[in-house]
Amino acid sequence: MSVSMPQKRYYRQRAHSNPMADHTFEYPVCPEDMDWSQLYPEFFSDHQSTQKAAQVEFADIGCGYGGLLVELSPLFPKQLILGLEIRVKVSDYVQDRIRSLRAAETGSYQNIACLRSNAMKYLPNFFSKGQGLVYTNTDVEEVHLWMVKHFSEHLLFTRVPDAELVDDVIISRLGTCTEEGKKVQRNGGKNYLAVFRRVEDQN
Repeated sequence: MSVSMPQKRYYRQRAHSNPMADHTFEYPVCPEDMDWSQLYPEFFSDHQSTQKAAQVEFADIGCGYGGLLVELSPLFPKQLILGLEIRVKVSDYVQDRIRSLRAAETGSYQNIACLRSNAMKYLPNFFSKGQGLVYTNTDVEEVHLWMVKHFSEHLLFTRVPDAELVDDVIISRLGTCTEEGKKVQRNGGKNYLAVFRRVEDQN
């Protein structure tokens, strides 16, 4: 039986949402209270014994229509990947897309999920500190310079040298598999990318 995929035209929404506006979100009080089994049921068949063992290792903040999630899923099949998106219709699309992909290919795409949330406010409610690298990617140079400046000035982060990123499988996909990345390519624009790691993660 064929599975129909959700159509983007039914989920269109304005490009940006004000993160400072009042929205209604569900979120855990702390990372330990988050029940990930609802999002990744295949990874939590024995809920009590595996909840502490499995944790999200990739987070796509502002995941848009989920292009990067879908791209990374087969590359890291045993690692949990989460997309966070503040826009209602867009996050609905990604959730429906993942459900359709799982139904179409049994056993695949079980490691990706999407939540509607405001990362600026609630990120610490979902994740413990020190859960990995930070990739920044934008087609707006002013935003790129702002992020580089603030991450570079922060005592807990240091920029990863370009030489260390040559074989990084994520780098080459950041500007090609997302909606915004494809739009920039079509318009002949440029993506600005930087990667940072927490200082204590260097060794």
